[in-house]
Amino acid sequence: MTRSTTDEAAVPPLPSPKERRRLREAKSLSEDEVAAAVGVTRATVRSWETGRTSPRGRKRALYAKLIAPEPTVKPTAKSTAKPTVVTAKAAAAGARPAADRPAAEPAAAPAATDPPEAPPPPSDPRAGAGAADGPSGAPEAPGRPSGAAEMPGERRTSPAEAPGERRTSPAEAPGERRISSGEAPGERRTSPAEAFDELYARTAPGLVRQTYLLSGRRALARESVERAFELAWQRWPEVAVDRDPAGWVRAAAYEYAMSPWHRLRRTHRHPDAPPTEPGKRALFDALLDLPPAYRRTLLLYDGVGLDLPETAAETEASTPAAAGRLMTARAAVAERLPELAEADSPAEQSALLHDRLGGLARAEHVPVPRPARAVRTGSENKARLWTRAAVAGVALLIAVTGLTLHTAPTHYEQPISPPERVGGVPPRGGPQKLTAQDLKLQKSLGEQLAHGPERLVPELR
Repeated sequence: MTRSTTDEAAVPPLPSPKERRRLREAKSLSEDEVAAAVGVTRATVRSWETGRTSPRGRKRALYAKLIAPEPTVKPTAKSTAKPTVVTAKAAAAGARPAADRPAAEPAAAPAATDPPEAPPPPSDPRAGAGAADGPSGAPEAPGRPSGAAEMPGERRTSPAEAPGERRTSPAEAPGERRISSGEAPGERRTSPAEAFDELYARTAPGLVRQTYLLSGRRALARESVERAFELAWQRWPEVAVDRDPAGWVRAAAYEYAMSPWHRLRRTHRHPDAPPTEPGKRALFDALLDLPPAYRRTLLLYDGVGLDLPETAAETEASTPAAAGRLMTARAAVAERLPELAEADSPAEQSALLHDRLGGLARAEHVPVPRPARAVRTGSENKARLWTRAAVAGVALLIAVTGLTLHTAPTHYEQPISPPERVGGVPPRGGPQKLTAQDLKLQKSLGEQLAHGPERLVPELR
């Protein structure tokens, strides 16, 4: 216990979780490389960078040395000698020209104040030989294929890269190169539109095929991918710095394609005609018969090639739940495909299913998505339209509120109570009803002249 405490006290305090990730990405180190160098899994490195846990003991010291920032070279005294040109290789190695060294300092002696260099991460033995989809050191789900053919639009999850492919840090936007200390200060940086176009050209065609396998509808697959990229362009500052921009767009496209509201649309109410080949038709029908969550899990793990934790995170499920969905989906598909049921091991079953999904995606003729410029323009037009509609709605609400305030009464007026019948009051007095004799007299008086003695003295007959 004393030794562990002393070792931890000798190690400098670690930076914040966000700073740990930034330092790792500044050195172009992936989580797999850091995990292999320290001797832990990639999930442990991710928990260190999110702040859930913190390294201890020897692993803490190795991790601190691995992400330690590069030492800054202090400027020496001004010299009248001509500046010596330092080559790019020498600058990358941290060497100083002989003319800039002090006279009393040996040329080969290292600086006393420089911290020890971090040990280089071990090289991946699978690089250049068809690396498996699962990361090294991470726990694998049952049946992860090794060396299976890639599906259209598939993202490599292993640290190995194709020959001639430039590796970028996760925080760097796709297609955008950061100006490092070795680059010329006047070099042009990639614009956001160019980075978006590069991401679209690289992932959109394969993503349309994946979405077609998920939904069974060609038109809906194209619409979902274009809608996802429109959302990505509207939120490009957020998507550009995401660790996996292609995964962000894929999740948005899958969510849109699996929305149950599409059943109310006549064009997307029924799936398209299945393939004519019996094997592909059986696989197509088996996929569409699966529940949406199981279908998505199977496509992400066996089709795209994600590992189990990433599949669980993208489907918003726990890792055991994702594993259960995967096994259930494989069993349901194996009932339709005899060669899948005859596989000797889960790994062979997963590799065979990976090949079948890739062949089905490449064999079907799906519509080609629109150009990236058209998608960006459509996204901007929709955003502008919704903004104007929101402004018009707010203006209409303000106008209606003002009209209501203007026409509303300024004081309270008590409403008139409804009438009620009054009872128990005697009838009003007045002339009685005329009899027959009274009516005869009234008629005779009306026929006589209105003046003269005859009026005063009526004649009696």
